[in-house]
Amino acid sequence: MKKEYSFSEILNLTTIDLMKKCKNIVVFGLGVDDPKRIFGTTKGLVEKFGSHRVFDMPASENAMTGFGVGMSLNGYLPIMIHQRMDFFLLAIDQLINNAAKWKYMFGGQAKVKIIIRLIVGRGWGQGPTHSQNFQNLFAGIPGLKVFLPSFPSTARSLLVDAISSKDPVIFIEHRWLHNIKEKINLKIKPKKTEPIVVLKKGKDITIVSFSYSTIEIKKIYKVLSFNRISFEHLDINIIKPLKIEKIYNSVKKTGRLLLLDNSSHAICSVSNDIISQLVMKDKNIFKKSPITLLLPEIPSPSSFYLTKSFYHSSSDIIKNIEILVNKKIKFEKKIDFYKYHDIPDSNFSGPF
Repeated sequence: MKKEYSFSEILNLTTIDLMKKCKNIVVFGLGVDDPKRIFGTTKGLVEKFGSHRVFDMPASENAMTGFGVGMSLNGYLPIMIHQRMDFFLLAIDQLINNAAKWKYMFGGQAKVKIIIRLIVGRGWGQGPTHSQNFQNLFAGIPGLKVFLPSFPSTARSLLVDAISSKDPVIFIEHRWLHNIKEKINLKIKPKKTEPIVVLKKGKDITIVSFSYSTIEIKKIYKVLSFNRISFEHLDINIIKPLKIEKIYNSVKKTGRLLLLDNSSHAICSVSNDIISQLVMKDKNIFKKSPITLLLPEIPSPSSFYLTKSFYHSSSDIIKNIEILVNKKIKFEKKIDFYKYHDIPDSNFSGPF
């Protein structure tokens, strides 16, 4: 029987289920056993599995990651959690030079199996050092897999897939996804996650998104349908390895492409890489020049007033779709769905 669960609840329940089945899984990171329990995602873990399997560590990100690499090489399966992706930059040396390269340096005789959960922030004055998304950087490192769930169901299936992966997995969660809810039957074993899922089929335009940007596209479904725009919406769950076959097939049909990535910058972006691969596959694939909606080339401001124009609003998205389909779209001036532009909903209670 299906029951409604939030994104954070599903991560919590899936972790508990996996830890029951696999005694070698350990969960650690700053705040995993504090009162907030990483936005509720590690709730009850230390009580169920003890402090030898669930524990906090001193604030030294590079040392923490090296600790996880060493545990993996000695038979454990670590799930390491960082409440902010920004501070994981301090662990890049261990990630690139040890975790990602180990199997190549030693002829595949030993592999680092580790899951690193990194959380991306937005809004609420988080500013330049609490809101950054380095998915493009991680996707450019050989030996890593990069997962970006958009829904509770994909968070569940991707976490299960990550446990069975033979390579290190970067598991990126957008903070605004944690309250998103979905009905799921936990008694049914999740299927292996499709790298790209077609959420809606259409023939006029292809829209590609991932993570929280997928939720933002879903918020304008009714507007596009009301204006009789037949759109195809694709949600990317895995950006490394990046498989573009479904995107290619969709764009081949529509000839028009809009990519929304409301959490990273344009230069060396996943979105631009997708366009590059499509053109290399078929130079005549586009009827109109594709549009990418990404962040401006400046860090996120802390000011409530400045962030209002930093991220793409629903109005921005619709106006760019108008350009691609060459049609005026009727929508209310108050189309932007957030009561305040820097929080996702009324239940949001802050970043920490």
